[in-house]
Amino acid sequence: MKKTNKNNKQGKTGKPKKNRSLAKRNKQELIKAIFSVLQEHPEESFNYKQIAAKLHITEAPRRELLVKQLTQLKESKRIVEVDQGKYKAIAVQHYYVGTLEVNSRGNGYVVVENLENDIFIPSNFLNKALHGDKVEVYVFSRFRQRAKMEGEITKIIERKKERFVGTVQLHKNFAFVVPTDPRMYTDFFVFKDKLAGAQDGDRVVVRIEDWKDKNNSPVAVVEQVLGRPGEQATEMHSILAEYGLPYTYPVEVEAFAKQLDLTITDDEIARRRDMRSTLTFTIDPRDAKDFDDALSFRCLENGNYEIGVHIADVSHYVKEGSILDEEAYNRATSVYLVDRVVPMLPEILCNYACSLRPKEDKYTFSAVFEMNSKAEVLNTWIGRTITHSAFRFAYEEAQAVIEEAQVGEEYTIPAETSITDEDRAVSPEVVEAILTLNNLAKKLRDKRMRLGAISFDKIEVKFQLDENDNPTGVYFKESKEANKLIEEFMLLANRKVAEYVSKLKKTFVYRIHDEPDADKLQQLNGVIGRFGYSLNLNNKQTITHSLNSLLEEVKGKKEQNLVDTLAIRSMAKASYSTKNIGHYGLAFDDYTHFTSPIRRYPDIMVHRLLELYLQGAPSQNEADYEGKCKHSSQMESLAASAERDSIKYMQVKYMENHKNQHFAGVISGVTEWGIYVEITVNKCEGLVRARDIKDDYYTFDEQQYALVGKATGRTYQLGDEVLIRVKNTDLMKKQLDFELVE
Repeated sequence: MKKTNKNNKQGKTGKPKKNRSLAKRNKQELIKAIFSVLQEHPEESFNYKQIAAKLHITEAPRRELLVKQLTQLKESKRIVEVDQGKYKAIAVQHYYVGTLEVNSRGNGYVVVENLENDIFIPSNFLNKALHGDKVEVYVFSRFRQRAKMEGEITKIIERKKERFVGTVQLHKNFAFVVPTDPRMYTDFFVFKDKLAGAQDGDRVVVRIEDWKDKNNSPVAVVEQVLGRPGEQATEMHSILAEYGLPYTYPVEVEAFAKQLDLTITDDEIARRRDMRSTLTFTIDPRDAKDFDDALSFRCLENGNYEIGVHIADVSHYVKEGSILDEEAYNRATSVYLVDRVVPMLPEILCNYACSLRPKEDKYTFSAVFEMNSKAEVLNTWIGRTITHSAFRFAYEEAQAVIEEAQVGEEYTIPAETSITDEDRAVSPEVVEAILTLNNLAKKLRDKRMRLGAISFDKIEVKFQLDENDNPTGVYFKESKEANKLIEEFMLLANRKVAEYVSKLKKTFVYRIHDEPDADKLQQLNGVIGRFGYSLNLNNKQTITHSLNSLLEEVKGKKEQNLVDTLAIRSMAKASYSTKNIGHYGLAFDDYTHFTSPIRRYPDIMVHRLLELYLQGAPSQNEADYEGKCKHSSQMESLAASAERDSIKYMQVKYMENHKNQHFAGVISGVTEWGIYVEITVNKCEGLVRARDIKDDYYTFDEQQYALVGKATGRTYQLGDEVLIRVKNTDLMKKQLDFELVE
């Protein structure tokens, strides 16, 4: 990967969503010029040559860009192609429908699909619309021809949510509930008899009942009292409630799960492939209880290997249309907070009946491969099985086998590594299985990378917790060979299942990942130029190669976490869909999620569809499954947001014990109100407010995304190393305040 001169500061970015790269500005200028031609002659149509002539565009690259932009404008229905290659302007639109995003200052932006720029909504024109609502917006006439439009909300089409988390402020005959979300610009009025027993200062969940035009605040009722602010259980429950995620099961669902027949029967065994005699084991995190997957290993007489990827057969117990299935669908995913897991399925299923626990027969759905020593898949069998896991390994134990064991010899896992806290013997047969699987996994990974997969090994922050779940330390989770062994075989199973159904051309649930947006890659290139790196954006192959080189080169450096984060943000978000466009990040044409049905509802759908198609059933209703895919993607996003909030809360709680201490850090974001600094040793991020930098008056330079001193010219830019003092910690807001130390 080519390095650039560090002094050539190509461009900076920071926290604001509205950052625009030079490439995007050039693109917008071209769009504006196209419209100036078409709108000046609204009754005429023009081909690209005529438009190029009017704009004095003669260079071939600019003409190619013009053709590409005309095609995109036509596809987004902003211009119309009246004849082949001839375009006209569409009459100026006054009203749009989109999603409202409100910032902490009370202003909003309406995001409209296929509209180049968001529509700015001043706070006094929100008209009771709230963050996330689907709205209709009227664009003021003086802004219609501009790149940055401004308007007013004219209709709330659909509320994103009706329940909100807040803190009670009790008055004599009523109360106000002050929302915890800074994007909520109004509090809630609650009559005293609608408080559900809440006391002054309690954290509660309220539901909006009414919001009359003449009232500044909506009238609401308290539905749930979460507890006292600052208590960890209250804060974690608040995070879940803020995203509409439940943390308990309805009584009727628990009762339904407990009355399920969980026995292993001879009749059911007869309908499955019996693989209980094949060596099978699990490798999972040390503290795991829900074992979704197991691997089996057998040497064949022809010198090849039979490798089974066995997945808990959740769909055997969770029948479509049952109240258990309805609850699992609504949740769509397990939620992993720092100090707790909120499972998608009741405990009796996720930790017992479905979990592939050692020394127990289990119903499984399996993908069984015949592979040679080059990790080439020669044959694939997919179907329902019964398996028996002989061993349960933690990743640390499997890693010890990989690093220290020898083929043909017994290995003893030392007590300090063992999950039993005692020395643990591993037979030569199991040692051979783990070492062989690891060699094959490395070859599978090498092949993926050669085909253009991107290797994101982002630093994962973990907390050491005491017996009361208070943070006592921070450490970084590292993905080693044992983790990658499991990852590769799960990827293989997911890919082969998707390939099987894709060839049938029937409705299926795919895990898709689109190609990155060119403008975001340009922006990323500008940012990493600050550190002396660059990307080759010539084509798909050069992009993936230079991205992987970048991610490898930054490992262990101060800017690693920042660069990793920005690189991930430049990618499209993976999601679920029946429309198979492939998976860019993995370099797979066909991919699905088959391997984690205990914690992901899409995997249950995949199992059901797979069983139907193995039995020769016709294609299922695509529209139904596309709706379920969209819901699953939305719930996955909410769960990820809740997880991030819990990490932020725990970081603030951890830093409470480090007030006034000094730490080295790296500037991770720049905004008009200050700079964000990430502490190097623990990755905790806090804000240094511009008003607290006393040596000068600092303003935000939008071109370079830097804070610049008015008198001194001193700059604070992304990636700069600074020394900070922990000034304040606010658990309620999950916010750290830092101040610079000279």
